Amino acid sequence: MSLNSGRSLARQIAVQVLYSLDFNGELEGDVDLTIFPGMSEEEMSSLSEDVVVFARYLIDGVRNNLDHLDKLISSYSINRSLDKIDYVDRNILRISFFQIENLADTHPTIIIDQAVKLSQSLSNDVSYRFINGILDTFVKDFHQ
Repeated sequence: MSLNSGRSLARQIAVQVLYSLDFNGELEGDVDLTIFPGMSEEEMSSLSEDVVVFARYLIDGVRNNLDHLDKLISSYSINRSLDKIDYVDRNILRISFFQIENLADTHPTIIIDQAVKLSQSLSNDVSYRFINGILDTFVKDFHQ
């Protein structure tokens, strides 16, 4: 498995875990992530260590910076308040904003591309445009 496909899988897992935690009101506080929500022990053991480590990095990064990330998303989502953004889209945005700010080794274009792909596979038909627009604007501001 290439690094890129491993990171793609880790991003997908992170979105699914954060979606589950967000939907159940468990984003803040102690949560045991020894086994990711919705996965069996067998499914967890089939994942490479790199995928698990990167997924946990993203999940923990979002959870530890939740207020900051939500304020950023709110400041760029002018026409839609955070609570009106679909759970999946909101967590794709959280992961993406976190990566853009914290992963110097990954070009923002790759992060946006991955976010769009996640949105296309996990969300509705038009969400990817919303996500692409917000992230593109943020990257332009972030790298000025």
